[in-house]
Amino acid sequence: MGCARMNDAAGSQDEVLAFLANPSSYGEAGAKAVRRIDTHAATVFLAGNRAVKIKRAVRFAFLDFSTLDKRKAACEAELAVNAPYAPEIYKGVVAITRERDGRLAIGGGGAPVEWAVDMHRFDETRTLDHLADAIDAALADALGRAVAAAHAKAPPVEAGPWIAALGSYIDEHVEAFSAHPDIFGAAAIAALARQSRIAYDRIVPLLSERGRRGLVRRIHGDLHLGNIVLIDGRPVLFDAIEFSAIIASGDVLYDLAFLLMDLVERGLDEAANIVLNRYLAETNRIADLDALAALPFFIAMRAAIRANVTAARMERAGAGQQRAIARTAAAYFAFAQRAIAPAAPKLVAIGGLSGTGKSQLARALAPAVAPLPGAVIVRSDVERKVLFGVGETEKLPPQAYAADVTERVYAALADKARRIVGAGHSAIVDAVFAKPAERAALAALAQSAGIRLHGLFLTVPLEVRLARVGGRSRDASDADREVAQAQEAYDLGPLDWTPINASGTLADTAARARAMLH
Repeated sequence: MGCARMNDAAGSQDEVLAFLANPSSYGEAGAKAVRRIDTHAATVFLAGNRAVKIKRAVRFAFLDFSTLDKRKAACEAELAVNAPYAPEIYKGVVAITRERDGRLAIGGGGAPVEWAVDMHRFDETRTLDHLADAIDAALADALGRAVAAAHAKAPPVEAGPWIAALGSYIDEHVEAFSAHPDIFGAAAIAALARQSRIAYDRIVPLLSERGRRGLVRRIHGDLHLGNIVLIDGRPVLFDAIEFSAIIASGDVLYDLAFLLMDLVERGLDEAANIVLNRYLAETNRIADLDALAALPFFIAMRAAIRANVTAARMERAGAGQQRAIARTAAAYFAFAQRAIAPAAPKLVAIGGLSGTGKSQLARALAPAVAPLPGAVIVRSDVERKVLFGVGETEKLPPQAYAADVTERVYAALADKARRIVGAGHSAIVDAVFAKPAERAALAALAQSAGIRLHGLFLTVPLEVRLARVGGRSRDASDADREVAQAQEAYDLGPLDWTPINASGTLADTAARARAMLH
């Protein structure tokens, strides 16, 4: 990444830094104390409900803040990039001025001597790296929605420069890893680089096509848990990359991959799987299913970048910190090794009458079905709502369940499953599968893909099914007690899927199902 070079302006910033560290500089908005946070390229001052961030007068290979004009431009770029993500945080760009009496002021009438991003302060203990253990299913679902919404606003960029840069990162990683032979072994570095180049070469045509489709965009670029904060219970993205158009460009799934990697690395596999599935459901782009072929490479690259950034901290760390830093860097490297060599995909189908617990079982199984971060779930209830252009929990009229509509739903399920496994990822298809022809279609799909179909059919006594459908709320399924009762008359025909008694707890059912997937 290159070493920092200090400009003469760095010394002149000392007065500004001292001024901003003084609580009296903020007037009535100040606090009894100001908290200062330093990074490699910026310094943030937290005073009361206000946050003021200046760029350090440094120059790296990837950024240049060495002059006042460049720092002003960088502040304006940060505001422009981040305000769409977090308007509740980013207020504007403000000058630190020299007044007539020689004193400094924030937004005064004198000549600017420095520029800063002016922000509303948020509770820094509410960033998701601090709250990782509290990321439950609901918050993970909200995360997937938040990233999808952010990407919907992101403008497309020219794909070629980013695709070329992405390939160059592989060689840059080799050079950076080789500088730390005590952490990364030469043979392992060479193997990771070789696998990464093979994967990169394979997906270049895919990335070029996605660029033509407008899916290479001006992304967040640094989408890890530390750059997401809970405000009023809602995840808000902030601190997007502003200093490099290339680093801040990328396929939308490359952006998502950073968050997925961060979650899985912390052992939050279920949350990562929910984020992926919610994101895909929100965007509802069939092209994203094909692009799952790039996800192992994207995740591995994100882990490799984090390994390099972590190892670079060794230069500034004390002797007591270096061992822990080395362990963390090595763990990220090992993560990249696992991600770049994904397991073969699985095709799992979960059938059963309404109230047997198909969707709950699918969600329970998905995180552990490799490759990372778990299987993509394709659900008939959701697909039917998509077909009619309504929200997942909006109830459909009876005609939406006509035989011809159901045929279209199952055709859509099969098409999505085909694309997912064709991209090398695993799929779980959740539907009633009451007809032999519906089950046979998935068997044929699996055969054409050269993989085995794991067909599971859940069985539950009628009284249990009736109780379950009667207790549903805010679910994609429209099945009620009347529907569940009517299904008792279905002729399922010859059933060659594995029957599983699902009348007990979800944990028991999931344990039985997992045993069938090996």
